[in-house]
Amino acid sequence: MRICIAGASGAFGMKHMDAIAAIEGAEVVSVVGTKIDAIKAFAQERGVPHYTTDLAESLARDDVDAVILATPTQMHAAQTIQCLEAGKHVMSEIPMADNIEDARKVVEVQKKTGLVAMAGHTRRFNPSHQWIHNKIMAGELTVQQMDVQTYFFRRSNKNALGQARSWTDHLLWHHACHTVDLFQYQTGETASKVQALQGPIHPELGIAMDMSIGMKVPNGAICTLSLSFNNDGPFGTFFRYICDNGTYIARYDDLFDGSENKIDLSGVAVSNNGIELQDREFIAAIQEGRAPNACVTQAIEAMETLHRLEQCLEA
Repeated sequence: MRICIAGASGAFGMKHMDAIAAIEGAEVVSVVGTKIDAIKAFAQERGVPHYTTDLAESLARDDVDAVILATPTQMHAAQTIQCLEAGKHVMSEIPMADNIEDARKVVEVQKKTGLVAMAGHTRRFNPSHQWIHNKIMAGELTVQQMDVQTYFFRRSNKNALGQARSWTDHLLWHHACHTVDLFQYQTGETASKVQALQGPIHPELGIAMDMSIGMKVPNGAICTLSLSFNNDGPFGTFFRYICDNGTYIARYDDLFDGSENKIDLSGVAVSNNGIELQDREFIAAIQEGRAPNACVTQAIEAMETLHRLEQCLEA
């Protein structure tokens, strides 16, 4: 499988570079960046044969089978459509769009082309959340509440590597997207009730720096999500599953019980790296001619709920 990664030298682009390197039969043959000198140096360092600042140039190549988009959120929908219309399978980092209208357009084009189009809902693939999902599917667990914290200290516009970024992400569309999708995935239902509040808007970044979200699905399970760019402490997203049969705490690829005893996840998947597992699913779906887990027709469900939450923020 010959893959192009757009945004390859960014924080998440490099995670995908490392993930593809661990997958037998897959290789990165083209990388796309914003500055020609930087992406040239990156390609040479990583041994990638082709580099460019123009995604269309990579899409025109016969040696590119699929594209992974690790580009700014605002570009995801248009670039996903561009890839599909060029005949390339595509996986976009989340969110698949930053508004519901564009997300619906992505689904429409995917259905028209029949190509594999997937959203990067990594939480579905983290072994910690897979372990929980397997227990739910086996009838051994039922989620009563998910209590989630997404915390960063980002009062200036820098990425996960501490580098200045060219775009500004958003607590709702970019970060809450993970939890909205995961809550609906783990409960198997779409939120029937939602509520949302946001704090003051940053005078320079133009976004809310704090947010509180609540969701409830028809079976009665609830989700409480707190998000902040003001938290000066450990950063990331931490999930507490309060279930009918135990409490579990997920921190990325690691899982603990309610007493902080680590749970052995060695038999859950072939890797303990959620991004690698996500990329493996993307590649397998292409090779097997099927829809992947977290395909855009599934991901649109999270987008619809985010749209409803956005309306709460505007009210």
